[in-house]
Amino acid sequence: MVWRCFFFLSFQIAGLLLGWLWGGRWGAVITAAGAAWAWFLWDLTRGYRVVRWLRDGDLAQCPSLRGVWGELADRTRRLLRQKQADIAASDARLQEILEALQATPNGVMLLDADGHIEWCNQIAATHFGLDAERDLGQSIGNLLRDPEFSAYYAAQDFSGDVVLQGRESTASRPVRISVHLHPYGDGRKLLLSRDVTALEQAEAMRRDFVANVSHEIRTPLTVLMGFVETLQTLPLSSEERSRYLGMMSQQAGRMQSVVQDLLTLSRLEGSPPPGLTEVTPVDALLRRCEDEARGLSALLTRSQSAAHVLEFPPAEALRGAGQLVGVSAELQSALANLIGNAVRYTPAGGCITVDWTPMPDGGARFSVRDTGPGIDSVHLPRLTERFYRVDRSRSRDTGGTGLGLAIVKHVVQRHSAALHIESTVGKGSTFSVTFPPHRIQRSTAPRGAALPPPGIKAG
Repeated sequence: MVWRCFFFLSFQIAGLLLGWLWGGRWGAVITAAGAAWAWFLWDLTRGYRVVRWLRDGDLAQCPSLRGVWGELADRTRRLLRQKQADIAASDARLQEILEALQATPNGVMLLDADGHIEWCNQIAATHFGLDAERDLGQSIGNLLRDPEFSAYYAAQDFSGDVVLQGRESTASRPVRISVHLHPYGDGRKLLLSRDVTALEQAEAMRRDFVANVSHEIRTPLTVLMGFVETLQTLPLSSEERSRYLGMMSQQAGRMQSVVQDLLTLSRLEGSPPPGLTEVTPVDALLRRCEDEARGLSALLTRSQSAAHVLEFPPAEALRGAGQLVGVSAELQSALANLIGNAVRYTPAGGCITVDWTPMPDGGARFSVRDTGPGIDSVHLPRLTERFYRVDRSRSRDTGGTGLGLAIVKHVVQRHSAALHIESTVGKGSTFSVTFPPHRIQRSTAPRGAALPPPGIKAG
């Protein structure tokens, strides 16, 4: 402001002096007026430069002026720089939020008041089969034509969610998506989606598990109660009493087997993976499995005209097999379980072949091949589920609990191995376990090494 007054007075004094020298009093008045107009035009030009710079908005082109206009330009430039810094910080913050929403395992979609998509992350686009860029601005009702979602959106009651079938859902691999709308702002809505397939499958498995356990225990329990009632109410001979007690013992043993296998599964699921300190000689392990298999075969075929043909690797072939690193009792139970299943489901006279094959990468593969009835391919993915049976009546005849392969799966996974199942109806099945290199020690174990007694029952 001081500079502005200084320049104005300077113009006036200069005009008065020149006018007085030129034309006396009237000359001084005329030149003073001219000086005032000259100052006004000069000041107006400076103001125009500031206005033109504000219109362009380029901070680098800010005019360098003194006085009021210079201070105005300078302060405006500082305010604009601060505004730009705030906008940049807001954009960075917004970008961080969007990146966080992109990283979330759930789908996130923003809808305007009319239901048009303002933004969505890639998970939501995958859930609903959308293109995150192409479908911006499209109506969610036009893109998601599921009748359940349409009814949910039209009802405007968003207190709960709605579960829809995912776009990638197939008959063999169903996908279920939970969708929940949350109103916010001026009619806008936040749509959250998440894949609940695993949760629904877990819930279904829990229901099936409870039903199967109840069924497995209820049947022998009913038989036991019937025998107890018979013993309590009817006069029986010692021979009949002995026969009934034998049947009761058989049913009690069946219940005990189910409970024992359930406890084994619970222990396997809750215990840490086995370390690398305990080792088992492969030849001793397979000899133990062979003894159990031949005993089971003799028991199952004692009334048959022909026995099973059991083929195991000869002792010479296993001398260089080395040692298997892991919990001996678990490994023995799992391998014996696979062999026992082959014996149970192969008719008398059939052939069961057990093999141990070293792999080029340092691992090894244990396999059991039988000539039984085989298994339809539709059942293979579910064979390791608890209580899953291809033929329930056949399983009753063989005396299994339906938990054997579930135990095998957990033991195999705990030892970083992989279970493979191949089967052809009418030709037989092959169950194989591939052990990784760090579970195999090629050095031959001392002869005569003994295995600890198995702590896990083969179901």
